[in-house]
Amino acid sequence: MIRHDLPAYAWRKSSYSEDQQAGCVEAQLTDDGLIAIGDSKDRARGAFIFTPSAWASFLGAVRRDAFGSRAAG
Repeated sequence: MIRHDLPAYAWRKSSYSEDQQAGCVEAQLTDDGLIAIGDSKDRARGAFIFTPSAWASFLGAVRRDAFGSRAAG
C-alpha cells in the first residue's frame, strides 16, 4: 500500500545515509501504528506502508542475506 501526505516533521533518515547525500531512505511511524518508508528526494510519490511485523520480517531477511549479496555496479 502507498500513503501520501505524511507529516514532513516525522521522517527519520536512514542511519546508512551519509549527511552529504541529497537523497536517502526515510521512515516514520504513522498515527495508526504502521511503518512508512519513503524516498527523501521524491516524497510526492508517497511512501510504502508496512505492518511492524512485515517490516521486521523484511529486515530479518536482509540481515540473513536471504536475497543474496550483490555488488553494486
